[in-house]
Amino acid sequence: MHRRGTRTLAVLAAGSLALTACGEPEASSAPAAPAVAEPIAVTYDGGIYVLDGRTLTVERTIALEGFNRINPAGDDSHIVVSTATGFQVLDAAAGELTDITYPGEKPGHVVRHGERTILFTDGTGEVNSFDPKGLANGKPPGRQYRAAVPHHGVAVELADGTMIVTLGTEESRTGAIALDRSGKEIARNEKCPGVHGEAVARGDVVGLGCEDGVLLFKNGAFVKVQSDLAYSRIGNQAGSDASSVLLGDYKTEPDAELERPGRFSLIDTATDELTVVPLPKGVSYSFRSLNRGPGGEGLILGTDGRMHVVDPATATITRSWPVVAAWQEPIEWQQPRPAMFVRGDLAYVTEPAARKVHQLDLTSGAIVASVTLEAAPNEISGTLASH
Repeated sequence: MHRRGTRTLAVLAAGSLALTACGEPEASSAPAAPAVAEPIAVTYDGGIYVLDGRTLTVERTIALEGFNRINPAGDDSHIVVSTATGFQVLDAAAGELTDITYPGEKPGHVVRHGERTILFTDGTGEVNSFDPKGLANGKPPGRQYRAAVPHHGVAVELADGTMIVTLGTEESRTGAIALDRSGKEIARNEKCPGVHGEAVARGDVVGLGCEDGVLLFKNGAFVKVQSDLAYSRIGNQAGSDASSVLLGDYKTEPDAELERPGRFSLIDTATDELTVVPLPKGVSYSFRSLNRGPGGEGLILGTDGRMHVVDPATATITRSWPVVAAWQEPIEWQQPRPAMFVRGDLAYVTEPAARKVHQLDLTSGAIVASVTLEAAPNEISGTLASH
């Protein structure tokens, strides 16, 4: 589909992507500039593409077998890759994997909040928290914690050193605890069945999804925001420092092989209220569809191929921009489907069916660049903006 203002960039052949020093004149002893500007990383079956974030030109292709996941490391150069053997840090600016690793079975959630990046390894229950600025000098010193029982969990560290860690086992997940800076438990709540996912709202308020609402941590205590339905799973959330309202999914079919929800949730962490909002008729989304814009606006990438912009204060969809062709969520969660990464006022959106990545201007709704890849993109992430 032709869109005015869209330009497509040709993908360079993989053989031309590797930069070498052979035959290059030695200019000076001054440090070289980063090879990739404002990097964007995209996984595919067999590796990772590293793109120039301004032009979407593919600058590096990194071979890496297996199903790999990617998240921002928290600085302007690095990305955390979840591999078959643990977490490994990618220097995206240099376009190469580093030897900085956090080994462990089933590497899970990566949370970036404030000055900390927190890794949760599901197979061991190990939590590693560190200041990402230290990655420039190797593996940074950090804070460790091990959950009592390994589980598919998540952890968040707040500005005052409080750490929120989920509770669970391989069979069930029940809630969360809060630890002070010394590791002492200061609060506990076990009334969050199926606890999953996290987001942080303005004022350092943490939200954890439950199968019957949301569990908040604020003012040193847990607060349960109860749904009016016995089952209403909110397993994926997106927060913003610019808003007291969290954006979440909303599923109500406990026995569905794959529920394609037509509604989403807004959780006001100031008033402890949960609002359920319908999408346009026939439109659904996936767990990779939720994000936040630079002003705290909610972003939902719908199956109609549009980016729906949500005003969290009024619980209304204010704009809907066409980005990709209509799509349907695959049954297997590892399979590619449109996904997005947001940095500043730009959203980077994948279109696996067309093997494309688009750059969407969140101020105008215009697609300002696109690239066609050799393989279908799966996950997408990037570094943080330089300051």
